Amino acid sequence: MSLDTPITAEQSRDALGWMSRINEQPSEAESAAFKRWLLADPAHRQAYAEAQALWQLSEAPAARLAQEEHAQLAHYLYAIQHPRSRWRQRGGALAAAACLVLALGSLAGWQPQYWLQDLRADYHSAEHITQVTLADQSRLTLDAGSAVAVDFEHGERRVRILRGAAFFEVTHTGAPFLVEAAGGEVRVLGTQFEVRGQGEGAQVTVRSGRVAVSAAQGQVARELTANQQLAYGAGVAGEVQTVDSDNRLAWRQGWLNYYQVPLAQVVEDLGRYYPGRILLLDGELGQRKVSGSFPVDEPLVALDSLGKVLGFSRQTVLGRLTVLR
Repeated sequence: MSLDTPITAEQSRDALGWMSRINEQPSEAESAAFKRWLLADPAHRQAYAEAQALWQLSEAPAARLAQEEHAQLAHYLYAIQHPRSRWRQRGGALAAAACLVLALGSLAGWQPQYWLQDLRADYHSAEHITQVTLADQSRLTLDAGSAVAVDFEHGERRVRILRGAAFFEVTHTGAPFLVEAAGGEVRVLGTQFEVRGQGEGAQVTVRSGRVAVSAAQGQVARELTANQQLAYGAGVAGEVQTVDSDNRLAWRQGWLNYYQVPLAQVVEDLGRYYPGRILLLDGELGQRKVSGSFPVDEPLVALDSLGKVLGFSRQTVLGRLTVLR
């Protein structure tokens, strides 16, 4: 078997499926169906060998992913498992397998936790930065992994951040322009600015002009001007910070800039531009401080560079799951 035998996404999915079934019922490894599949194509044997390596490498991360994504996965897993008793018996292994499939991006980028958001979105991006021109000629730059809904009815222009971040260059038309995110609202007073979702909150960064930020409906708005930033969450606004907005917003030109930030934050940010999952297994390593500039279109090159400095290794399996340790 040549090590260069090409493996398709379908073959990778099949290999992971067989791995899941054999882990649940080892006797399946001796079944005629599995042997026929394994011998049908040299790529099947290579795909299965890589699936075995992936399974061993990812046992702990998969369990963690299963716990983190249980709420999103449970609905989809339950829908394909009958009767209930089988779901109870096999739920753990299936959750781990499903997490691996999601981590590999082998469902063409489809992820259950984003599916409903994308149905509601007018514009969304995958692992690439996306430029959008709205009906009023205002321009949006969507960061990777972002989704927004747009409503220009009722005499005002509203954009809702469903996930991720958007940079706005707003055209003056006389109609109010508002951005909703995490329960708060940004009212445009003539500006270029970013709104970025952050867990249960959001962060607003102004490059030029002014915006008025309310952490919740009915609250007094805080006004921000150029090179100012404000984060809020759960209806509570933080302090206004002075920042270098061009440096903070360099992702629009394809760069991420850092000065003394935890490696875990850099890994999370690079993950937006990677068509799979990046898992950092060492919590202590994740707290080590990092400085530098990294291109968003080469996240693995950035990780290799960081690994040489910080002394960690990177393992990538099937081109979709990267583990750092």
